[in-house]
Amino acid sequence: MLICEVIGHVWATKKQPELEGFKLMVVRETHTNEKNGRTFVAADTVGAGVGEQVLVVDGSSARRALGGDGLPIDCAIVGIIDTLEVQREKNK
Repeated sequence: MLICEVIGHVWATKKQPELEGFKLMVVRETHTNEKNGRTFVAADTVGAGVGEQVLVVDGSSARRALGGDGLPIDCAIVGIIDTLEVQREKNK
């Protein structure tokens, strides 16, 4: 699972029929070792909104979360984070 922030919406009037009914959101990975986290599109399963921190799964886990291995989906939002606590290492 990835920790991300929802940073936008995607509207696509023409798309694969299997994507009909899915809300597509733009998310940015927030807890990563890279300076700027990856930005990608994820199908929303929980009603997330812009600015919220979310849990994202990818690959076959995303397709299973949305109900089928045959879906053309690589990432899915599966949870909205209420609170997040991360213990940081002390600088040496």
